[in-house]
Amino acid sequence: MAQIFDRSSNALARMSLILTGLIVIALGVTLDQLQRSPWVTRQGQRPDQPVPFSHKHHVQGLGLQCQYCHTSVEKSSYAGIPPTKTCINCHSQIWTNAGLLEPVRHSWATGESIAWTKVHDLPDYVYFNHSIHVNKGIGCASCHGRVDLMPLMYAQNTLQMEWCLNCHRNPGKNLRPTNQIYNMAWEGPSTEKPVWCSVGDAKSGVPTAQSVNCVTRDPESTGVANVAALQMPAMPGSPATGTTESADSAMVAPAAVSYTRFTSQRALGNFLVDHYHIRAPRELSSCEVCHR
Repeated sequence: MAQIFDRSSNALARMSLILTGLIVIALGVTLDQLQRSPWVTRQGQRPDQPVPFSHKHHVQGLGLQCQYCHTSVEKSSYAGIPPTKTCINCHSQIWTNAGLLEPVRHSWATGESIAWTKVHDLPDYVYFNHSIHVNKGIGCASCHGRVDLMPLMYAQNTLQMEWCLNCHRNPGKNLRPTNQIYNMAWEGPSTEKPVWCSVGDAKSGVPTAQSVNCVTRDPESTGVANVAALQMPAMPGSPATGTTESADSAMVAPAAVSYTRFTSQRALGNFLVDHYHIRAPRELSSCEVCHR
């Protein structure tokens, strides 16, 4: 009986199998890189906004604090988009006829909200709580980047699950003293710029991170009075903020305060993980922590 297939068919079959495998691998790598690309994550993209709001001008130029606009960042899962009244507080006095601010004036006159385009937009099934991260020592710049240097807002990071997990597996690299949360230029301690931290008594109803007090000047060289004056202030919105009693008590020298000197972010991070009571990755076993 004559051969149906030529002898070279065996080589062609092997080559076709190898080629198919290579195509599948190449397709997988391409899709993997695509879902991490800015085209999908919108990382670095500056969407068009009704008003070209410049964080650089307002934060670095005018010195506005994050909490002035994002009022709920310390006590809510949402940082909050400022209402039009927040803008009008200043712009009823300055730049009152600027064409760029016409949407703001229209919103104030009609009561209609400005239709901002959300830059840091997580999927609806993801639960992210701003307050717990802020009160546990995660600075704004750790997630949002140097907002104070952004003329137009954009996403510094991918905000994908793997990016979140990289932090939760080793949170110490991003932790900082709570009095440095809104310091965009915070770089962590170094040999040239050490940080000294002490631990006080934990108080009921107060974030555990506030029991740790960190200073950037040597407590021994500044003296007891200066150390007392540098005690970490209460978070804005807490009952003690702005009262005369709290101001007087902050000046009282703590008894037998012991400070530890840190010259690296790794050492400081490990210290803060322990005293901030940060949960270890193995304790985050429930999917409902992040997914609702």
